[in-house]
This record gives sequence, structure tokens and C-alpha cells, in this order.
Amino acid sequence: MSLILSRRDLDFLVFEWLDAAALTSRERYQDHSAETFHQVLDTCEAIATDHFAPHNKLNDQNEPQFVNGGAVTIPEVKRALAVYSEAALIAPGQLYEYGGMQLPALLEKACAVWFRAANIATSAYPFLTAANLNVIAAYGEDWQKERFIPPMTEGRFFGTMCLSEPQAGSSLSDVRTRAVKQDDGIYRLYGTKMWISGGDQDISENIIHLVLARSPDGIPGVKGLSLYIVPKFLVNEDGTLGERNDVVLAGLNHKMGYRGTTNTLLNFGEGGHRPGGEAGAVGYLIGQENNGLACMFHMMNEARIGVGSGAVALGYTGYLHAVDYAKSRQQGRPNGAKDPTTPQVALTRHTDIRRMLLAAKSYVEGGMALALYCARLVDEERTAQTPEARVEAHLLLDMLTPIAKSWPSQWCLEANSLAIQVHGGYGYTRDYNVEQFYRDNRLNPIHEGTHGIQGIDILGRKVVMQGGAGLNLFNATLEKTVARAKASGDETLAGYAGELHAALDRLNAVTATLHAINDQERTLANASVYLEAFGHITVAWIWLEQALAALGKAGDFYDGKRQAARYFFRWELPKVYPQLDLLETLDDTTLEMQEAWF
Repeated sequence: MSLILSRRDLDFLVFEWLDAAALTSRERYQDHSAETFHQVLDTCEAIATDHFAPHNKLNDQNEPQFVNGGAVTIPEVKRALAVYSEAALIAPGQLYEYGGMQLPALLEKACAVWFRAANIATSAYPFLTAANLNVIAAYGEDWQKERFIPPMTEGRFFGTMCLSEPQAGSSLSDVRTRAVKQDDGIYRLYGTKMWISGGDQDISENIIHLVLARSPDGIPGVKGLSLYIVPKFLVNEDGTLGERNDVVLAGLNHKMGYRGTTNTLLNFGEGGHRPGGEAGAVGYLIGQENNGLACMFHMMNEARIGVGSGAVALGYTGYLHAVDYAKSRQQGRPNGAKDPTTPQVALTRHTDIRRMLLAAKSYVEGGMALALYCARLVDEERTAQTPEARVEAHLLLDMLTPIAKSWPSQWCLEANSLAIQVHGGYGYTRDYNVEQFYRDNRLNPIHEGTHGIQGIDILGRKVVMQGGAGLNLFNATLEKTVARAKASGDETLAGYAGELHAALDRLNAVTATLHAINDQERTLANASVYLEAFGHITVAWIWLEQALAALGKAGDFYDGKRQAARYFFRWELPKVYPQLDLLETLDDTTLEMQEAWF
């Protein structure tokens, strides 16, 4: 069995639970079949195994270097991405006209986890590129689409997203990068961007930056931001590369994980390169002026779900490595065994090892199911039979995005921590892979918005948006699953349904209490606790869905699913009640803490 991912679990989720084959009846996907879906998964597994996984540790040990003003990566990265691009995997979900294969998002995201699990650092380059070109496809002018999308889908150009700045961090209201419109309608950009993954590299012919900036007379705050396409090399009308743009690599950031992905400090318009002899980086407005954040959120929301998916992938491969180690490692004897001359037993014979592995299984398989469910919502948003169904899918995806980003980033990271613990002293040595998986995954609670930001999003925006329509839809969706479980004829599942319904009712009551005080600062003071409770209830629902899909099916795989669902309902879902009880008291301990007291 692969230690990268479980193909058996992917097949269960994609085909048995989420019914990918049913999507082939829709016009966008009618050229596909269940057979082609299996074939593309086979291809991804093979490329991830043969070309991505072999240099994962080498990538970690040999970070990109700053050489002669540019970033230099190990050659294995470029070779792996050439194979990836040759297989047309940069944007397989895009339309044919943009070089895609029009795969369902469900299949596209199932493919993606293979590469993230095999080598998160190398996989970052094409995934950022895909998100970048999706923004251009959604908001770009025709000439922008024609000039920039084809070379990105071919893997000749890669893309980035440039939001953060040294003085701003996550506070985009404080972005200072300026965009000055020229007489010919083109813009010149001046400023500095920080934490830009893939901001420079020696892999692709060109790099297409999407840059948030404001015009000199733009209104303060995020409403004054616009979005610009800023290529590293200008691109001529015939598609050939022109002169170097005024974008300069100022430095590389050195992270604890994702070490093989260049992470950069970029200067725009600092005079390092002057196209046409003029200072300023040439940029092209995408979408409308002062609407840049709305455009960028198209990419950011995709990236947030992608971060959650990456966290799942790293947690999952760590879990599989731990299971493999625990089955093969002989150590100690069962509780109660007194004779030291008897043979040692596998770690899996020890109860606490089974506890840790079962917890990790519940986290990674629950997280994987959540990520793929969100992908299935994208397919509904694009292709559902009625406009109403498409709107509903969009609304539910909007509700779930902060959960899909944050929950796996917390709990699949915990799966990595448990994988180290299962390995014992070997786990934190560089001789074993699990220590790298933990370091790589520790970045994901920060990537694309911290837990605190996601908590503010879910409690401060999502549950009250459109008069509570998103929360009402979330409730209705979970209640449908509860009803199915109660009608299933299975007493265990009916019991889980009752527990889920009770937790959901409690969540709604506390939500009402938090918003009834009409004090935004106090309401949001403990939003990250609310986020965690909301996430655990969501994943309990996902586990009930999986248990229903496994109902009546025999074999070790399905028994494992049922046991993981049992674990989540017995050990994990009850954790939300102390959190909700605390939130309901409107406790202001953290709010009233004074800076001088630290």
C-alpha cells in the first residue's frame, strides 16, 4: 500500500460517497466517464510516486539559493514539474478553450492531494499557477486571457499572488503599493511585497504576478485596492517574451517547512529593471478599479481550501507512515505480560498506540472528506440543473471555506504530531519522514489567514450574511443527513444523528447569544474557540455521511470507517460542549487582559 495516500479511501470518497460518475451526465463533463476518472487518478498517483516523492527530502535539505539576483532551485523540481505539465495537470478543471480538460473539481482536487502529499513544496508552484489563471479567466479582458492563460496551462509560465507587505501582514487595509496610470492606459507599480511563494525561481520561462495595489488618489482601506497583472518579463502580442519588467527579488525567506518553495521579498518599481527606460513595474488592471480585493478573493478562497487540502495531505501521509511503522516495529509486551523472555509485539498491540492511530485516522479521513465535499460543491455551483441549486452550492461553500481551511490545519497537524509520538524517539530525527511532515504542516495554520482571521470570518461575517441565510442552509444540510441516519434502520447511526442534532442546536443557541449583545468586539473576542467548535460539528456531520455511505458494506475497510466514526462521535464531538458553554458566558478574560500584564 502506498505511504503517500490511500487510493482505496479516495475511491470510496469520490465514487461511493460523492458519486463522481453522476457528474458525467452534465454538459461540461459529458466527455468523461468513470473510467476516465479512474485513469486520471492512476496517472496522478504514478507521477506523484515516481517524480515528486523521490526528491521531497532532498528539496527540504536543499533550500532555494539567492544567486546573482535570482532564486535557484534543485534541478529535480524542474524535472518533476516538466512531467506534471506534460500530463496537462496544471489546470485540468479549466475549460478546453483555456487548455484544460474540463474535469470536475471533485476529480481535480482528488488528483491534487497526491502531489501535495508526495511533495508539498514542489506542488506549490503549479497550484498557485492554477489559482492565478483562474482569476484571469474569471475577470480578465480577452487579450489578457489569450496572452497569459495558455502559457500557464502549458507550464511555461507560473503564477503568484502578491498581497502581503512587510508593514501590513494580514492587514490589507495597510497595503501601500501604488499603481500609477499612464497615458497609454498601462499602470506603473511601486512598492514591496512580502511572503510571496514562487515569487522568483529558475523553473519557468516567466512568472505572472497578481498584485494588489492602490492608485495615488484611491480611497483608504481595502475598498481602494485594485488588482494588476505584473509579469516578470513583458509578453509581446505574439506571445514571445519581451524585456525584463521592473520586478526585483530583494531576498528569500527561510521557513521551517515548505523549504523547497521559494518564498520571497519582491520590490516593484525600485529601478532594478526599467522597461522602456522608465522606472516602475508595468502592470495591467484586471477587473474594475477599487474592486481588486473581490477579484483576489476568487484566488484567496481557492487558496484557502487548497491550504486545508494540503494540510490533509500532509496529515494523511504522516498517518500512513505511522501505521506502517507501528505494524512493523516490535517493542515491549502487552499490559499484564510479566515474562520478559516472551517475544516483543508490534506497536499496534499497545492500546495507547491504537488510540493515537485511531485519532489520526479520524482527523485525516474526516479532513479529506471535507475537502472533497467542498470540491463537489464547486461542481454544483458550476453545473447544477437549476440556478437556485447553483446559488445554494455557492452559499454553502462560502460558509464552509473558513472551516475547510482551518480545521485540517489544526487537526491534521495534530495527526502529524501523533505520527511523531507513535515513532517515539525516532520520530523527531531527520532519518524518518514524519518530522518533516510536521514542519511542513505547521505553516498551514498561518497560510492564507490565521485561525483568528478564519474565526472572525465565520462568526463575524458568515453566520450573519444575507440575514443568516448561510447558517440556515448549513443547518438544513446537516438536518437532512440527520433525517437519513434516523431513517436508516441502524440504531448506531440513529444515535449519532441525535448527538449531531443536539450539538447543532447548541451551536445555534450560542451563536444567537453572541450576536444578541450588539458589541462586536466582545462577540468576536473568542472567535477562534467558536471556529473550533463549528469545525468539529461540521466534521462530525462529514463522518455521519461517511458512515451512511458505508452502511451495509462488509470488509476491513468499511469496519475501519465505522470505527473512526465511532471514535469521532465518542471522543471528539463532546469536546464542543465545554467550548460552547464558555462562549455562552460571554467571558471577557482575554478581552480585558492588558498589554502591561504580559
